[in-house]
Amino acid sequence: MNTEKIPRRILGTLLSSASAGVVPRSGAPYIAIGRVDEIEAMTEDMRRVEGGEGVTRFIIGRYGSGKSFLIQLMRGYAAERGFVTADCDLSPERRLCGTGGLATYRELIRNLSCKSSPDGGALPVIIGKWYSSVSERLISEGVSAGDENFASLVTARIVADARILEAGVGGFDFALIVSEYCKAYGDGDDEKMSACLRWLRGEYGNKTEARRATGLRSVSVIDDSNWYDNIKLIAALVRHVGYSGLCIFIDEGVNLYKIPNRISREANYEKILSMYNDTMQGRAGGMMLVFGGTPQFLEDSRRGLFSYEALRSRLSDGRFAHAAEGSDGSPLKSMMGPVIRLRRLSDVELLALIRRLTSLHGRYYSWEVRISEDEMTEFLRSSLSRAGAESMITPREIIRDYVTLLDLLYQNPDKSYKEIMPSIGNHENITQSSEESKNGVGNSSDKITIDDIVL
Repeated sequence: MNTEKIPRRILGTLLSSASAGVVPRSGAPYIAIGRVDEIEAMTEDMRRVEGGEGVTRFIIGRYGSGKSFLIQLMRGYAAERGFVTADCDLSPERRLCGTGGLATYRELIRNLSCKSSPDGGALPVIIGKWYSSVSERLISEGVSAGDENFASLVTARIVADARILEAGVGGFDFALIVSEYCKAYGDGDDEKMSACLRWLRGEYGNKTEARRATGLRSVSVIDDSNWYDNIKLIAALVRHVGYSGLCIFIDEGVNLYKIPNRISREANYEKILSMYNDTMQGRAGGMMLVFGGTPQFLEDSRRGLFSYEALRSRLSDGRFAHAAEGSDGSPLKSMMGPVIRLRRLSDVELLALIRRLTSLHGRYYSWEVRISEDEMTEFLRSSLSRAGAESMITPREIIRDYVTLLDLLYQNPDKSYKEIMPSIGNHENITQSSEESKNGVGNSSDKITIDDIVL
């Protein structure tokens, strides 16, 4: 990795995000290690979407296992391939069905991004690209851009093209608003453009308010009940404009699992079923849906997706998935189904990640990092030797701890790795002993020794 090519702003964001245990929205490829199979599977999904198909994926992993990182990585990759992307995290206020559906839609539209607008707010860019492409077509047909009727000719062509959107649910209103926006764009009417954008972003509370602002008597509004229909219309629009398709990333699905009311929770699961069926049956072509969640969110038979029989029968593994084994005794990998379960990064991949972080830290703070290859390996061994670490430790914990160690070395130039690590180890032992005494555990035979870890 050539760190010279990394902008300092992105480099600083990467390191601060890593130390805080959160996923950066930009720069993820600079610290991407492993996940080759998962990335290849989702890349193949994008190829299918480019061809007009629809795809739904569920990325399942424990907290800190890399779900959100993979989502942000693929979001950036999709934008580079000419897709329009939108992402959001579900929360108690943002859901898929009922109260909270409109809040999810607004967040998705706010984060709507493309290659030329990577930080969100791409809706005006997308429609502006449509206007420009229609203008270029007219010019290529011999119409002069200086003609006094040129703007009206462009608008008339856009109105004609927009009729393809009217086939979808709510398509008439959507096409009308987009056409009005383009007309205002050509006329330089900023107030009308703003009113149309507010409608597209779902900011009007009722029809009266929307009609007064837009000047359109028959227009409705986007609300909790029809927001997903408008997402499908946006997917059709971006395909028509010339983008590869629309990729929607919805993370923190566990917040649906946490909904206490069973009827409300199942209504949200029914919405996921509807979205899944739309993409897989060809009713939402050119759109890719990616959900991120924990194993509990997927597999819990009382409150998870598997509690909804129609989803369980679609998303559960086939009976051969765990029966066949590879030469090492582990289950054969398969990325062809709708669910991608994230496995723990290998020791080699974790060590490569540590090396990458060392290089980035030294680059950003302009210092010669005082840590050797052997000490990096020792740090990883000590992290993996903690009780239960082999199956429970996540990349988030290792990254956060290692960046903290680098920060300590940088801010205390008189201290070495060997001087700092024992003090950290002693603190961990005291904390662990205290926790074990509270819980009545402390069997040393359950611990993994350093000698058991092979890099």
